[in-house]
Amino acid sequence: MSREDLHRPLYVPDLLVNALKQVPEKPLLQLADGTIYTVGEVRDATSRFEQALRSLGVAKGTRVGLLSANLPEVLFSNNAVQLIAAVYVPMYPLGGLADHQHVIVDSGVELLIFDAQRHGSRAAELAERCPGLKLAALGESALAPDLCRLAAGFAAQALAAPRVEPTDVIRLGYSGGTTGKPKALASVQRTGLATLQMMMAEWEWPNPPRFLSCTPLSHAGAAMFMPTLLRGGSMLVLPGFDPVAVMQAIEQHRINCVLLVPTMIYALLDHPRFGEFDLSSLETVFYGASSISPLRLKEAIERIGPVFFQFYGQAEAPMSVTVLRRAEHDVNDLRRLASCGRPTPWVQVELLDGDNRPVPDGQPGEICVRGPLVMEGYRDNPELTAQAFAGGWLHSGDVAVRDPGGFLRIIDRSKDMIVSGGFNIYPREIEDILALHPAVSQAAVIGVPHPRWGEAVTALVVLRPGQAASAEELVALVAERKGSFQAPKTVEFVEAIPLTAVGKPDKKGLRARYGQVS
Repeated sequence: MSREDLHRPLYVPDLLVNALKQVPEKPLLQLADGTIYTVGEVRDATSRFEQALRSLGVAKGTRVGLLSANLPEVLFSNNAVQLIAAVYVPMYPLGGLADHQHVIVDSGVELLIFDAQRHGSRAAELAERCPGLKLAALGESALAPDLCRLAAGFAAQALAAPRVEPTDVIRLGYSGGTTGKPKALASVQRTGLATLQMMMAEWEWPNPPRFLSCTPLSHAGAAMFMPTLLRGGSMLVLPGFDPVAVMQAIEQHRINCVLLVPTMIYALLDHPRFGEFDLSSLETVFYGASSISPLRLKEAIERIGPVFFQFYGQAEAPMSVTVLRRAEHDVNDLRRLASCGRPTPWVQVELLDGDNRPVPDGQPGEICVRGPLVMEGYRDNPELTAQAFAGGWLHSGDVAVRDPGGFLRIIDRSKDMIVSGGFNIYPREIEDILALHPAVSQAAVIGVPHPRWGEAVTALVVLRPGQAASAEELVALVAERKGSFQAPKTVEFVEAIPLTAVGKPDKKGLRARYGQVS
């Protein structure tokens, strides 16, 4: 070992290996069917999956896509990818075929791991459309080798962390740019470590956590694995989100923390069986990913308890730009409940005007961020990266005001992205699909406040003279290509779409006109 290794920092792969060596007999993962994996069993499964992936040609830098429901093998695969120093490319389980194909082609995915039971048909379609794509199944499939069976054929070996550098890419996620098309953004070892450190230091975890995972493990759900492991906790994994199953699990297993998006919170509150379950074990409900109705948040606190902890970030600076702690949720102050909290001390945050100058308290400015949490940039897109980093700050696209106590309240988006049910939706893509219909002359897509989804996709459509189309046809057109979660909830047929002085669709005016809570 050289002298330079003496003070070399540890990155997430190092922490994963070290943590999985401790207390091997302690239960770590539990499934809905009662199956339990101890720390040692997760360690050994990680080793077997690492060897299986290497046997399929995965090496440092290989792009590995994942399309799956919540299975423990998702975590084993994710761990293995980290220990190989390959690049993880998550794919939305609810995404449309065109989106999945774009991610694979654009990111250069070489191996796609898919859930054989739920995503076999989509994997077949992708293999046909993406020449050279290799497949590996989680479960038996006629399309590809069963990665679980392959892994079972290897003997577990001692885990070893790879030597990585701070700028090594660990994940390619997708975010919308100024054109509205998905763009790959690179998360590197530096940002992965910063995200974990900030979650460990700033988030209000029970001791030890008994965490319930009901969000996709291929996305935010997996981010909760390492803090749970490092804090000596355990994780109960549900196949997905179902209000009754979630409440039953909290009561039965005395769950003390859970991650929910606002639409999930609403679903719990609105369920007719809500009052049947004992949720008193909850100490922390982590929530984020989209805006929440202050009135619904007040209701949640009054009915569940003062256990809510909000985190704010975006793919370009994940999860912990600001936080609103449990004690800061004042049910008598709706403006406070509309806040996304105060900046964490691990990043620099300013509200800047259009000339990159700080704005005073009470005046709107764009949330801009500096620090180790910030992404490396948009992959192969220096122009978009330069725009995002203008003036030496990451520009979030969210406009907020700051009160004298330092709390930020997001009041608008400078970008047109819609966040519905915790998913990012880009209007330009929906508009382009609507324009494929022969009767459509023009379309503008906006997000309007919705009490359940956070925002609902609304399409304003101008038809060609003498042509006809139904709202149902247009909704189906979008659902076929982008998935039902991106399809408009409302279609309004209009004579014309108002324009700004420079000839662009006046999205701000449309939101003001149609943005009534429905």
